[in-house]
Amino acid sequence: MQEIDNLVRKVMLDNGITPPPVIITDGHLHRFPDESGKLNNYYTVHCDGRAAGIVGSWKTGVKVKFKAEGKYPPLTDQERINRKIERHRQQLIRKAEQAKLHSDAARKAAYINQHSIPLIIHPYLSKKRVKAHGLTIYKGSLVIPVFNNGVLVSVQFIDSDGIKRFLTGSKLKGSYSNLGQYLPDKPILITEGWATGASLFESTDNLIYVAFSADNLKEVAQYVRSLHPTNQIIIMGDNDLSGVGQTAAGEAALSIGGKYLIPDTTGHDWNDEINKEVAP
Repeated sequence: MQEIDNLVRKVMLDNGITPPPVIITDGHLHRFPDESGKLNNYYTVHCDGRAAGIVGSWKTGVKVKFKAEGKYPPLTDQERINRKIERHRQQLIRKAEQAKLHSDAARKAAYINQHSIPLIIHPYLSKKRVKAHGLTIYKGSLVIPVFNNGVLVSVQFIDSDGIKRFLTGSKLKGSYSNLGQYLPDKPILITEGWATGASLFESTDNLIYVAFSADNLKEVAQYVRSLHPTNQIIIMGDNDLSGVGQTAAGEAALSIGGKYLIPDTTGHDWNDEINKEVAP
């Protein structure tokens, strides 16, 4: 099937994607790194009958469908076995690479945590009208600790202009930050962003978990539920124009038997909602 391999590589190169060392034509989705080392590129190729597939990049938005000329005989049983073995081998390689990236990020996070300094004021905090709540600063950026199952795995940096970034290779799925202490008689709140969490903490004194993104709300909610099986948990979602925040909050709440609340104003998170009556 060298001709299929060549075709897939040509489609990738023609669309600015550097091909991986091995192309697996088993009809499954395969992710592989771009120039940054992140698994932003992907492809799916099948070659039973008329070969066809999709190649793309989540980073650039490229998505190309293709079909080969002519037909190819169905895969033999041995070819199917060989492809399954290769797919498993590639999965093991990716897992090992991902584990190393996570380990490196955790080590850097520990270093930054040791070498950052306490702060009281910062332009981003002033803009969001929240206190520091124990945050530190490193090379001018706010440092928010990121935990997974109670272990420091990364940090989120927030610059003065509000630009947010994590350490390269961070383990983010299911990771969180938190504010406050557990109070058995009060609901636990889960938010997307840290500033939203800080605003709600200052307004309610509830224990807050920060999921950092809409698509991480469900994983964090399930982790919090495992810690507190009987407490009321409320997902404090964002009112996104796209509907992403509302949908993610609803799905997270449903997965744990919790509730979710959305600000009334389109485009607002709860930090915006709490501060909307405050004069600029």
